[in-house]
Amino acid sequence: MKSILGHYVERVQGSGEYLTLGFHPALFPLQERWRNNGLSADFLAGYVSTFFPGEEPDKGDRQVEVKDAVSFIANELLENAMKYSSSISHSIVTIEVFLEIDHVSIYATNSVTDTEIPGFQEHINLLLSGDPSTLYIECLERNAQDETEDGSGLGYLTMLNDYMVTLGWKFETSAGQPTVTTMARLSV
Repeated sequence: MKSILGHYVERVQGSGEYLTLGFHPALFPLQERWRNNGLSADFLAGYVSTFFPGEEPDKGDRQVEVKDAVSFIANELLENAMKYSSSISHSIVTIEVFLEIDHVSIYATNSVTDTEIPGFQEHINLLLSGDPSTLYIECLERNAQDETEDGSGLGYLTMLNDYMVTLGWKFETSAGQPTVTTMARLSV
């Protein structure tokens, strides 16, 4: 099984600058992972930002903008990958950042169960077919009405609205285990 949703761009390992981090989601409780996720995202952002110049006339501080964007995006992708990783799998969650000439691509891969895939793909299709601004407002309103909601649903929408990322997903089976890789591609 292999399916692509959105504007997924395959990784090109071994070309350009890239960094990969791996985590075992079952090693520690999820609540203990939240701080680690933020630190990991900040580390990736700090690494990438060193390749960009600081203050530029008429452009502002590009380095800070890239660092902030990569930190937010990496944190959201890593939190989702950890939160929704299959509890019955012992697969590693990975997050990778690839620095290209005019893009930073971030990939998060986690295991999923066969039963979770249809609902997730339905959510993705809604994101891809709807207007991100409208979906964002609807999500804010829904969250304000239902404070018991498990996930806010704002991560992907914030990436689309605030950072103008291109999103893509690849579902595949590797060694009998279904996995999903989420890609966020940021123009820099």
